[in-house]
Amino acid sequence: MKRVLVLEGLDIGNQGFLRSIQGAAPSLGVVAVAAPVHDAPDIERAITTFVQDPQGGLIVLPGSTRLDNRDLIVALAARHHLPAMYSTRPFMASGGLMSYDTDITELWRQAASYVDRVLRGEKAGDLPVQVPIKYELVINLKTAKGLGLEIPPMLLARADEVIE
Repeated sequence: MKRVLVLEGLDIGNQGFLRSIQGAAPSLGVVAVAAPVHDAPDIERAITTFVQDPQGGLIVLPGSTRLDNRDLIVALAARHHLPAMYSTRPFMASGGLMSYDTDITELWRQAASYVDRVLRGEKAGDLPVQVPIKYELVINLKTAKGLGLEIPPMLLARADEVIE
């Protein structure tokens, strides 16, 4: 892989993700190409244009536009043989290759403990800001096989879930 298309939008927090990807890309010998998308035609146009040059991959940042169009994105990635990494787990139900996402169950547990503390009299403004502490890596071997990819055993061993 020589290039990676990063689908992003105007969602809060995506600029930080994008800067991180663009910062890490050169050390991996990859060029990160940002594609701001707002709807299905933008997504289709960005991917179709990107695949004109070979040896590419796809990263889909979080956001409602991408989530609402997940079936389209996964289908385009499959059609154009783009290995894709998704930032939210719902893409896996549509046949996505890989996702790395926060553990939603753990987030709700954290929220419940905060509700408990507030109900016991602590002031919400005095509670520290929490960040996710648990993430899940999900890999779809069926999709990998369809793309002609072999997932390294070390990566499979680190996955929280492997879809076969």
